[in-house]
Amino acid sequence: MQNFSKTKRIAVVILVVFLFFITFIVGVYIGDSNRPEIDKVIGISNKETQVATKTDFSPFWKVWNTLNEKYPSASKITDQDKVYGAIAGLVNSLNDPYSVFFTPDETKSFEQEIAGNFDGIGMEVGIKDKILTVIAPLKDTPAYKANIKSGDKILKIDSTVTSGLSIEKAIKLIRGKKGTTVTLTILREGNQKPQEIKIVRDTINIPTLDTELRKDGIFVIKLYSFSATSTNLFRNAMKQFVESGSDKLLLDLRGNPGGYLDASVDMASWFLPEGKTVVTEDYGDNKTAETFRSRGYNIFNDKLKFIILIDGGSASASEILAGAMQDNGRAKLVGSQSFGKGSVQEVINVTPNTILKITVAKWLTPNGTSISEKGLTPDYPIEITQDDLDAKIDPQLNKAVELLLKP
Repeated sequence: MQNFSKTKRIAVVILVVFLFFITFIVGVYIGDSNRPEIDKVIGISNKETQVATKTDFSPFWKVWNTLNEKYPSASKITDQDKVYGAIAGLVNSLNDPYSVFFTPDETKSFEQEIAGNFDGIGMEVGIKDKILTVIAPLKDTPAYKANIKSGDKILKIDSTVTSGLSIEKAIKLIRGKKGTTVTLTILREGNQKPQEIKIVRDTINIPTLDTELRKDGIFVIKLYSFSATSTNLFRNAMKQFVESGSDKLLLDLRGNPGGYLDASVDMASWFLPEGKTVVTEDYGDNKTAETFRSRGYNIFNDKLKFIILIDGGSASASEILAGAMQDNGRAKLVGSQSFGKGSVQEVINVTPNTILKITVAKWLTPNGTSISEKGLTPDYPIEITQDDLDAKIDPQLNKAVELLLKP
């Protein structure tokens, strides 16, 4: 009887172990059948150990595996290219045309542009009212010579429709080897029908600054961009202005698409006391706003007569400088509404040969006006009509001259 009881207890233990084993196997099977299909993805390097999100990534891996299995040319696309594509899609989800991920080839092109020379047609583009729009053609470039105008809407690049196209993709299509041709389908304000403009690409050297002392005593500075060299060139222009003995300064920022923030702050410092606000970077709720202030060169007295010309091609750093002068009561603005590119981009190195350019803030003028909302409004709004262009009349310049010569 005692042996029987012992045998029964052993049998019960074996049964419990067996049931536990069966339950474990079934659980593993059910769990395995419901988990994302990631067992087909092998050799993932540099994987983060922890991701602070509860987002379900199984759709991503399912698409990844499906592409590998079913797409006819999948073998021609590297896994790294697919990763780059996924990153680009992640950035595109922000719906911000100025935030973009650069692949190695795109990074190289971006660095060439910052250096001041590249092959293309020589114009700055942006997104306005969800349409790819010309901010400004650069002086003496193929785009300039082809009569491309600020505000032109680009509907097609060769055969590619630009609707929904990112700025960087558009730039990539517009650029190309020197001597090749690109056809832009343009819709210009005042025209009912689009027009096709063929432009031969060339090596673009970004122009910076011209000066002129007019016979009427007005000293003119035409600033084309806020490049890496513009600060020193502007310093030389200030020296020329002082040596000329004139008290009438005309700064022409029309068609200037902008550039380096530091250059605009430095130029503003020639006209403002130390500590005066030039521009504020508003980060929203992410962090405290940062204010950029005059360095206080401030070499001119109150007798300086100062007019700045702006138009729809004046953007970014141009708007910062013009807005600082207007809000601080240092200059009057003449012309038409500026472009309204008031977003702050930060460039982050993702890998040694890829970068992320991301919008981190908005620019506010000293009075708190958001540049990105609608741009700057001139003190003296003057539009240039087609009749003016045909007659080679510049009413904006004429108004500026009138104001400067006024007793």
